[in-house]
Amino acid sequence: MTKNDTAASASKNLVALGWREWLGLPELGIERIKAKIDTGARTSCLHTFRMEPYTQDNERRVRFWVHPYQNDLHTVVECDASVLDERVVSDSGGHREQRLVIVTPVVVGDTSWDIEMTLTNRDSMRFRMLLGRTAMAGRALVQPQHSYLAGEPAIGSNQ
Repeated sequence: MTKNDTAASASKNLVALGWREWLGLPELGIERIKAKIDTGARTSCLHTFRMEPYTQDNERRVRFWVHPYQNDLHTVVECDASVLDERVVSDSGGHREQRLVIVTPVVVGDTSWDIEMTLTNRDSMRFRMLLGRTAMAGRALVQPQHSYLAGEPAIGSNQ
């Protein structure tokens, strides 16, 4: 079996993604959010305009608020999640920032899996979410010349 045969065989089990996709974050109450598929970013991140870390029953948690749609400051989703970690992340401009990390399922088309995601303010950015390469490893095949290959997230269906 050649290297190309192995790659072709593996790609049959991967979700095809374009450079931007509609994703769902059902445990956060976000049915759909436009995300940039970013193989240059190690970690996925989600736009939050307000965060309140707290402790409940000896567990670190964070309550945070999201504007899930670009150019829409009226639609707000209040989210709550367990904090997995806190990490220093470098953005595309080389700026380093301490960010909270959560784990949540992401819905891509008709499939879903858990991803780690950092929380940060992305008000000045075009996309409210980045899906980074760690979240896609072994799950997706990116076709950067296309958009929205996975279709709408199948929230509420049998996944």
